[in-house]
Amino acid sequence: MKKLGLLPRIGIAIVLGIVLGLFLPEAVVRVFVTFNGLFSSFLGFIIPLIIVGLITPAIGELGRGAGKWLGVTAGIAYGSTVFAGLMAFFVSWALLPRMLQAGDFTELTNPEEALLGPYFTVEMAPVFGVMTALVLSFVVGLGLTVLPTDGLQRGFNELRTIIETVIAKVIIPLLPVYIFGIFLNMTVAGQVAEVIATFLGVIVLVFAMTAVLLLLQYAVAGSMTGRNPLKALKTMSPAYLTALGTSSSAATIPVTLRQAIEIGVRPQVASFTVPLCATIHLAGSTLKIVSFSLAVMVLAGIEINAPIFIGFILMLGITMVAAPGVPGGAIFAASGLLSSMLGFTEPQVGLMIATYIAIDSFGTATNVTGDGAIAMVVDKLSGGRVDEPAPEEMPEPLVG
Repeated sequence: MKKLGLLPRIGIAIVLGIVLGLFLPEAVVRVFVTFNGLFSSFLGFIIPLIIVGLITPAIGELGRGAGKWLGVTAGIAYGSTVFAGLMAFFVSWALLPRMLQAGDFTELTNPEEALLGPYFTVEMAPVFGVMTALVLSFVVGLGLTVLPTDGLQRGFNELRTIIETVIAKVIIPLLPVYIFGIFLNMTVAGQVAEVIATFLGVIVLVFAMTAVLLLLQYAVAGSMTGRNPLKALKTMSPAYLTALGTSSSAATIPVTLRQAIEIGVRPQVASFTVPLCATIHLAGSTLKIVSFSLAVMVLAGIEINAPIFIGFILMLGITMVAAPGVPGGAIFAASGLLSSMLGFTEPQVGLMIATYIAIDSFGTATNVTGDGAIAMVVDKLSGGRVDEPAPEEMPEPLVG
């Protein structure tokens, strides 16, 4: 199986999860659910360490210009997120009233409630949260740029080596099994298909918009860097497929990082931009939330106020910053804004959650794939002002 590469293994895991979920007994399924619970707990523990271990030394290696490139990357990521939300708003506002009829609102339960539970769980509390890890990386990394000695920098470089080893030897080999368990459980639950059928037209529209968004992102990145955008998109496909299974931008960081390096982004720039964008770049998730919230408003007969909705999009890009660490976290982070800014009732928020979680992974896959385009742009803008780090042993690219 290892000779197949990660991409075909992920594809096999998805297909097997859907097929075997149709007839495997619950007792067997719960074995994989238990593994997924343990693996998910480990991911929750290691993700903050991945952020610190990759971002901190990368910022330190950027030198005194680190603050500038931190701001540039964050600005590009936020701009991409807001652009995706505005595109979804105007396209959905024009098309959804013609596709949906007011009064068709039905209350669907959260599909996660139908999933099987594990036999047991082991809590692996992270040392600190995702946001704490991000802020810590910024503070320490920027501090490293002004220190007269490089002792602490060497220490964080060694931490990065440890993190890369865990990624290469533990996380990536187990990802296909984890993805298999997710799709197996979703198939057994059955309700995901019901939610998808209810909003099938909206789902098709959202999927088309995510494809257009990725093409636009890579067209811009390709025009700036002189690289073939379609070839770059193909190279990033393992990250897209991995995110389909994990539904977590943060959990997909190892794959996104390797593929960004494969498309030509320098390792130190990729190590800086990919973990950062995994936390702050949520273009695909924003596109989905905007489209489905408009769909719910149309179904419920709620008047759409453009200025308020645009303000909702601007706030959404900020509110969801800490969401990528948790599968489905974006919609829960946005639920407060849905109620406070758009006036959603509890059943309407429940419908949003049900619909979003049913196809959560497609938005996440768009997020992480777009991270590669941002890494290309930042790599080009930084030019020769970023020194190459000492050569390190990197895992082979994950091309299918």
